[in-house]
This record gives sequence, structure tokens and C-alpha cells, in this order.
Amino acid sequence: MNRFFAHLRGDLLGGITAGIVALPLALAFGVSSGLGPSAGLYGAIFLSFFAALFGGTPTQISGPTAPMTAVSMVVVSTLLAFNEGSVERALPAILTIFLLTGLFQIGIGVLGLGRYIRYIPYPVVSGFMTAIGVIILITQMLPALGYYPKEDEAYTSEFKTRAEEVLLEKILRDEADEGILVLEDFQETIDRSHEITPEAIAGESRNLAASEAAGVTGTFRVLGRALGQVNWLELLLCLATVVVIYGFKRITRAIPSTLVALVVVSVAAFALGLNYRPIERIPEGFPLPNLDIFTGFQPGRITPYILTALSLALLGCIDSLLTSVVADNMTKTRHLPNKELVGQGIGNSIAALFGGIPGAGATIRTVVNINSGGKTRLSGMVAGLLLLIILLALGPIASRIPAAVLAGILITVGISVMDYRGLKTIPSLPKDINFGPVKLSSEVVVMMVVLVLSAFWNLVYAVGIGLIIASLMFMKKIGDLMVKTSEIIPLLQEKAWPDEANFPAHLKEEVFIKHIKGPLFFGSAQDFLQLAGQIPASARAVIIRLGRMPYLDQSGLFAMEEVLQQLRAKGVTILFVNVQEQPRYLMESIDIIPGLVPERCIFPSFEACVQWAREHVKDEA
Repeated sequence: MNRFFAHLRGDLLGGITAGIVALPLALAFGVSSGLGPSAGLYGAIFLSFFAALFGGTPTQISGPTAPMTAVSMVVVSTLLAFNEGSVERALPAILTIFLLTGLFQIGIGVLGLGRYIRYIPYPVVSGFMTAIGVIILITQMLPALGYYPKEDEAYTSEFKTRAEEVLLEKILRDEADEGILVLEDFQETIDRSHEITPEAIAGESRNLAASEAAGVTGTFRVLGRALGQVNWLELLLCLATVVVIYGFKRITRAIPSTLVALVVVSVAAFALGLNYRPIERIPEGFPLPNLDIFTGFQPGRITPYILTALSLALLGCIDSLLTSVVADNMTKTRHLPNKELVGQGIGNSIAALFGGIPGAGATIRTVVNINSGGKTRLSGMVAGLLLLIILLALGPIASRIPAAVLAGILITVGISVMDYRGLKTIPSLPKDINFGPVKLSSEVVVMMVVLVLSAFWNLVYAVGIGLIIASLMFMKKIGDLMVKTSEIIPLLQEKAWPDEANFPAHLKEEVFIKHIKGPLFFGSAQDFLQLAGQIPASARAVIIRLGRMPYLDQSGLFAMEEVLQQLRAKGVTILFVNVQEQPRYLMESIDIIPGLVPERCIFPSFEACVQWAREHVKDEA
């Protein structure tokens, strides 16, 4: 306990500073997710506190991050569309998925899988991070212009027919669930159709319009309308925020420029009495758990999103452990990766129960904490408590923040999160694959595939596809490299090894020697299959020297079996020399040894094998 409070002053200062930095980002990420600023604030409060308390990186500050928010935004928008745009109806399923995310992270940590996260290829991470920046920049164009599709009456009127269909389908679906959608009671169904009022149609039209304009592709669908209806006040507030953020950094970095921009532009807009659009109201009082997660739980509604929850969990693991490495480099310590993942999972699970969005270890906030003196887990807990105090004391005031200010903050986040280091290396990366006459870098291909698919299709699937492509390309590279080092050449073209100089001359037409140098695997198995056809009709025995074959995979194993069966069918005796441990284990598993090559035909040295040949092979020349 004494050690826990030994650095109390530094931890308090670090935690307070990190909490101040986290405030504007938490609000902005909450708005970006689609659940409102309070969801971002709740996520920052509970994740920061509990991830610090239970995690394995003492100086790490956790909270909503750009990558986690981008994926959360996909979850929210998808479930909102499925629930006719009603946040109230969709919220239990959304928070259940976020809860599963935390539970998956706990499971990953408990199973000790954290050490495998580092094997994710850099091009996949680079493409994903750049895509996150692109998504944030594009999706913030509409609020920056002050355009909200659901408030554009001309646009929402285009969805009137679809809105009527959706409302009617809902009535039919509800009656089917109640068991009253039958011919005898159809009059009741007709009577209930009167519930489809003009107000209900208008509300549903607004929901459909907002859903249609969501995401990157949705933004491009309505960008022309937005440019024709620019709200210049909102645009000026957004631009002013961006200018203050970048301008204040040139003056000093001691005070977070995002916080300065949030306070200065918001206070100026309020003091001048400008007619701006405020953010959604932040609920007052201590946040309460959302028990609808349990009371309204319906497995069928979240089953399709289990893979998404797992992907979100993996992303959080990667994000957090990368930040842990940064913290280690700064503090000259070593984090506990699996414990860190358990802490992140606990934090995300508790945040979900209280309606918060998931997050991860935040690099900038962690760096600020360390530079301000934070040394133990107390600093992260202080940051969470500070945000809770701000929520309880300043919630009503925070509700007056202009929405355009948070759009400006998110634009700067989008610009900063892109992987410029990876983008700069694109021209210098080796072009190692050919597409017809065009030569490309395999790493650039992976990066661009992940970037494009993430930005314009699906973040989760994009990462999966990127991992598959990267794995296949890696396998090909390793295969090509191993083929170069493996000498699987035609039998009669092989050069004798030094210890074969005294091989009996009278047996050279009856005994042939095959060398295998390097692993026999999928890349070289096809060449080895040609061995049976290379053996002359005069052959009575083939010596296969295996002392330099350290590894045999399944493709090589079956190729070996096929060749030996063909040789046996020709009456050729197979002699093994110096079989290594791993290849022998596999050959015994499918009865190559002793089925095709009995123990008496396996020799520890070439000299012993030659002696056997002298005694058992006749010179038929």
C-alpha cells in the first residue's frame, strides 16, 4: 500500500492532466459513435478507472479511441437501422455487444493469448489506422457543414413510401409474434393500420434518411445536398475549432489544445448569443446501470454480431498493447500483456453496463500522464474519477457545447490517426509480386485492400481479408525462400557429396542416391514427386539421404508416401539414411515407417547403408 501511494503527487497531477485531455475526446467520440456525448463520457470514466485498477500497465490511461469508436459506430448504425432508427429499442442489443467485447477481452487475457497479438502484420494495422482517419474525416463533413439529413424535409419526403412499408411490416410482425395474425382477426390488423399516422410516417422517414446517409458511402450520397444547404455559422465554428487546436500547439503543448479549443470556441459562441446547434443533453447525476441488457436480452438479435464483438475485442487488445509498449519505452518498465487485457475487458464490460462505448489504451493520454509524473495505476483511476466529477458538477454546462466544435475536434483526430509513416514508405517498398506486366509490393497491396475495404465496406471483414491475404503472401514468400535453399533436383543431375567418392563402382547402375537438402514442404513437394519417374529400369535400390532435411510438412509427407509407393511397385528397395526426429515422427504416423521402409532399411550413417548395399544388391551389369 505504501508503494501504491509513494508517488501520490505525480499520480494526482498525471491523472488530472490526462483526464482533462480525455474530456473533449470522450465527448467527441460519443457523438461520433451515434450514442451521444454521454456514452463517450461514461466509457471514459469506467474504462479509465477499472482498466487502471486491474490492468498490467501501471501508467496506461484508457478510454474511447478512434479505432474502437469507428467500429462501434458501425455496430450502432447497423442496429439502429434494424430497429427503425429507435435508439431506445436498439440500445439493449448494442450494449450487449459491447459487453461481449469486454468479456471476450477477459477471455483472451485469461487464456494467455495476448502474446500472439504482436503477430498481426504491420500493413494490416497501417491500412486499418489510415482507414479510420478517412472514415472520421468523411463522416464529419456533414456536421461540419451543419447538415443533418433527418432535418432536410425535401430529402426525408423521398422515404415516405418506405416509411409506410416499414411501419406496416412492424404491425404485421408484432401481430405474428402475438399469434393474432390470422384471417379471423384480420379486421383487427386493419384497425391497427390507423396507428400509421402522418406523424409516425414523418418520424420513420427521418430515421430512414439518417440511416441512408450514415457512414462513408452515405455521406457521399447526400454531400451534394449538404453543399447546397451549408450552415455557415456551424462551418465557421468547426473551422475555428480546428484553427485553435493547431494554432495553440504552436504556442505551447503544456495545455491540451483540444481542451482550449473546446472551452474558447464554446464560451465565445455562448457569450455572443449565437444560434448554434448544441450537442445532445448530457444526463445529470450519477450514471445508472442499464438493466435492459438482461431484461430485454434476445439471443437472436445479437447472434449475427458475435464475430463483430470478437473483432472489436481483438482491435481493443491490439490498440491497448501498442500503447503499453509506448509506456514501457518511456518508463523503462515491462507491462504484463495478459493482465492488461483482463483489465481492459473488465473496464469495457462495466462501461457497457452503464451505457458507455468501448475503448482501449490511449497513447496520447498515456504519454501525457507519464510526462506529468504519473507512475502507478492510481493515475488512471484519478483520471476516471475526475471525469466523473466533471459529469456530476458540469453536466448541464457541457450540454451547451456546440456540435460543430466536436466535429472540429474529430476532424483533427482523423488527421492525426492516419499512419503517415506507413504511407511514406509506399514508394520505397520492394515490388515483389506481378500482376501481368505490372509489378507491385505485396505489403502495399495488403495495406490498400484493408484501407479501401475498411473505408467503403466493412471494417471487421476488411481486417479479416487483410490478414488472410497477408498470411497467404507470407506463406508464398517463405515457400519461395525455402525452395531456393532446398535442393530438390533431378536424380541424375545431382552432384556427389564428399563421402560418396568411394561408392562401389559396380553398383552404380543398380543403386542410386537421392539427396534432400532443406525442408520437404508444399513448395518443393511437386518437384520431389518426379523422383519415381527419374529412376532407370536397372535400379534395384534408392538411397534417400535425409540428414539435411530438418522439416517435413503434410504436403511433403504425402509426396514422400506417393513416391515410395511407386518405387515399391517397381520392385525398388528404399533405403533411408539419418532420418531426423520431426520427419520420422510424421512418417511413422502414416506407416511409411515401417510399412514402406522397414527398420532394417533405415541407417544412422551413409557408410552403414553402403555396407548393406554391398551385401544385398547384386551387380546385374
